[in-house]
Amino acid sequence: MNDFLKYRNSFVVLLLIHLSIVKAFSQSVNDIPHSTVAINQWVKKHFAKGKIPPFSFIYDGKKSASFIKQWKFTATEFKRIDQQSQEATYSFEDPKTGLIVRCRLTYFDDFNAIEWVLNFINTSSKNSLLIEKAAVIDQSFDSKQTGDFTLYHAKGSNAEKTDFQPIDEKLALNQSIYMTPSGGRSSDNTAFPFFNIETPGHQGIMTAIGWTGKWYANVLNATPNSISLVSGMEKMKLFLYPSEEIRTPKICLLFWQGADRMLGHNQFRQFILAHHSPKINGELAKPLLAGTFDYGDPAPCQEYGCLTESFAVALVKRYQQFNLIPELFWLDAGWYNGANWETGGKGSWATNVGNWTPNKDRFPNGLKPVADAVHKVGSKFMVWFEPERVYAGTEVDKAHPEWVVQVKGNKRVDKNSYLFNLGNKEARNWLTKMIGDFIEKEGIDSYRQDFNFDPLPYWNLMDSTQREGMAEIRHIEGLYAFWDSLLVRFPNLRIDNCASGGRRIDLETTSRSTPLWRTDYQYGEPNGYQCHSYGLNFYLPLHGTAVYKSDDYTFRSSLSSAVVMNWEITGNASEPIPAMQKRMKEYKNLRDYFYGDYYPLTPSPLNANDDQWLAYQLNRPMQKDGLVIAFRRKMNMNASIIAKLSGLDEKGLYELYFEDNGTSIRKTGRELMDGIELTIPKNPSSLLIQYKVVTI
Repeated sequence: MNDFLKYRNSFVVLLLIHLSIVKAFSQSVNDIPHSTVAINQWVKKHFAKGKIPPFSFIYDGKKSASFIKQWKFTATEFKRIDQQSQEATYSFEDPKTGLIVRCRLTYFDDFNAIEWVLNFINTSSKNSLLIEKAAVIDQSFDSKQTGDFTLYHAKGSNAEKTDFQPIDEKLALNQSIYMTPSGGRSSDNTAFPFFNIETPGHQGIMTAIGWTGKWYANVLNATPNSISLVSGMEKMKLFLYPSEEIRTPKICLLFWQGADRMLGHNQFRQFILAHHSPKINGELAKPLLAGTFDYGDPAPCQEYGCLTESFAVALVKRYQQFNLIPELFWLDAGWYNGANWETGGKGSWATNVGNWTPNKDRFPNGLKPVADAVHKVGSKFMVWFEPERVYAGTEVDKAHPEWVVQVKGNKRVDKNSYLFNLGNKEARNWLTKMIGDFIEKEGIDSYRQDFNFDPLPYWNLMDSTQREGMAEIRHIEGLYAFWDSLLVRFPNLRIDNCASGGRRIDLETTSRSTPLWRTDYQYGEPNGYQCHSYGLNFYLPLHGTAVYKSDDYTFRSSLSSAVVMNWEITGNASEPIPAMQKRMKEYKNLRDYFYGDYYPLTPSPLNANDDQWLAYQLNRPMQKDGLVIAFRRKMNMNASIIAKLSGLDEKGLYELYFEDNGTSIRKTGRELMDGIELTIPKNPSSLLIQYKVVTI
């Protein structure tokens, strides 16, 4: 009977898809896709024989739109990957030169979203003609109405209070906005590869780019009722050798409709959780509550340059003694050979990357005894690496100088920091085995990868004549292959993505990793941490930062789906034990709210100023509950603000519990959405409200 139901349900799904496609032929295509029917129609229109696809490139000096309709076109039928997604492949082949452009497109039934990536393949026995300016998307979207087009985007990470600062810009007619990160890391400073294009008529396009390098996106208000989007890798001008193949960035489009643009953001947050977040045994790998090994040794020690095996094991036992056991113990930089406090600057963590052997003086038995102690108390063990940066004279440099790239004569580049060439397959396979064997031998559960310099000067140096962009492509392909290989070997492995904080956050990295340390901004400054949560939550539900103090204001400023308890527990400078215990319990009670819907309650352009309020809401529609977190900063003179909540049942009766004074009130959903007064008598201080439906 169960088999019969399974096959019957599959037949119904296929029948509905077929009917949707048939019905699509009779509907208008001038609007932005907003339903299963419309997306199917959009795909049918743009990926078809004799049609110009929604991407572009220049081949032998000619724009693809001028010739691609004459190329041989082939397509596969949509094949279901799982219950929520299907995949099809569209190929365009030049009959004269044998160049193939292959587009692999995935359609997500459950989120009205599509994404694709291009591969260029030279099937001939000769070098291909020159390929330039490949735009993975080059497409205009029409709106049935005229009016304002608004681009909601964000700043990247630069160790500043304004990291991930939201930027809201209306586009005048013929105005364009060009976005690209400042260097070769995908979310570095000047741009963030997630944004929302809102069009007239209460609809829009959530957009994500999957490329851990120098991408670009240009949004143009082309006509009174259309917007165009062009995006790809910023520098590409190359030919392919016989049988050579490359990939482009990935583009993802989620189409939304509604009066509030946050509807699109929240659909996208859930899409990221469902389809672009790490999974273990098919379930979301939610971030673990992390704790460090008494972070920050005394001067002149750096990071963990003075940590020893015996002290690390003792710290684990001390955490256990005080009932402060984190779910994840985090060992950061400085555990390897060369990182010794006695040698001063030569012994720093930064000048010894490439020595991936545990320091024998401090860890005579390797890291396994520390891992064993961590596992004994029921926690997981995470260890820091920075494998893509190799410092001059280290083990990797000496053993394999042919695998590292150095830049000379560039004042912006540290002459002693070399790039490990992940684009070299032999080098990548060696690194994959070395790191994998280390993980297995030392009992590591979570792998933390950092990347503390800009790779773009190295990639530019590596490119040969008429092969501009090839080094970047190969390195990024290598990075994905490296991570994917680790995840195949260790299906339960968690990857923490760090790059001087959060400078390599994009669709491809979020699919494989979580940024537990999203910024290198002043460690522990609470107002900046509030800003970072506020900005990142528009797009990503999984990210984290550290908390250094246990008071309400500081602790709540660091709240997100991931938290690193970065406090001392060994001396007079440590926080009170009961306070730390309370905060750990509180975080565990609150973290699931961060997987829900997100609504800003105060204006984003001002949120970095110290004379402001900052507040936001987390709402869980299925559980009919939520959270309000608000901060009144030191320079603010207003004890109250009015906040309009969102996503509630207007007829429902809600009970609001005020954590700070232990009182409760009841209001209807309509009253809360019309506006509730938030009051914080003292500044700086914070407010935490939990709410839930009592009756509907």
